[in-house]
Parts: sequence; C-alpha cells; structure tokens
Amino acid sequence: MKLKLNSTYAILTLFLVTIETLIALFLKTGFIRHTVGDFLVVILIYSFFKIFIEGYHFKIAVLVLAFAFSLEFLQLTNYLTLFNLQDNYIAKLILGCTFHGSDLVAYTLGIITTLIIETRPVRFLKPDRSY
Repeated sequence: MKLKLNSTYAILTLFLVTIETLIALFLKTGFIRHTVGDFLVVILIYSFFKIFIEGYHFKIAVLVLAFAFSLEFLQLTNYLTLFNLQDNYIAKLILGCTFHGSDLVAYTLGIITTLIIETRPVRFLKPDRSY
C-alpha cells in the first residue's frame, strides 16, 4: 500500500463535509436529509481514506460499505446507551440511533457510484483524434 497525500480527495472531502454539515443544520426531515445524506456519507468516508491511500479503490470501497452496514446494524441495539451517549445529539447525528433498511440501499448506491466514477476512463482529458 502506497501512502501519498492527494489534494483532489482532500478538497472533495472538505466539500462533502460542508454539504453534510449544511444538511444536518438546515434539513431536519425529508429525502435529502435521510437518503441523500446517507448516500453522500459513504462517499465522504471513501474520499477521506483516498487522501492518504493511492489505489485500492475496490478494497477501500468494500471496507467503507462494511463499516456503514455495521453501524446501521448496530442501530438495532441500544449501543449508544452502552456508552452513555443516548442523550448526546452529536453522537446520535453521526452514529445514528434507528435502523432503516433504506439506509443500506443508500450506502450501497453511494459506493457503486463511487466505484463507477473511479474505474471509468476520463475521456474528456484525452480527446479522440480519430476524425
């Protein structure tokens, strides 16, 4: 594994943190808060790891998805109570406190989107000169 700072992923991560923060502050309900936020959070976590790790797109994506699924399934238990965080707004916001199957779909679609973008050739940077 090669460690290297990637400024593109750092900028993407900061952008996604900003978007997620705005969603958390200004949207209390609805599709964007509950679904788009979950879709973006796995992309955010993935891009954070990609700041430091070059390559390994698929492995990082699978690990991020497994992490997101693990947190979601933990929400079936009272795990926040175990750490005495049941009344902590920030913990409930970041870690979640209720299980929703739709969150698993949003996480999966976020990772699939990420992998499609990561593995797709960038054609606009290499113009086709076959005319």
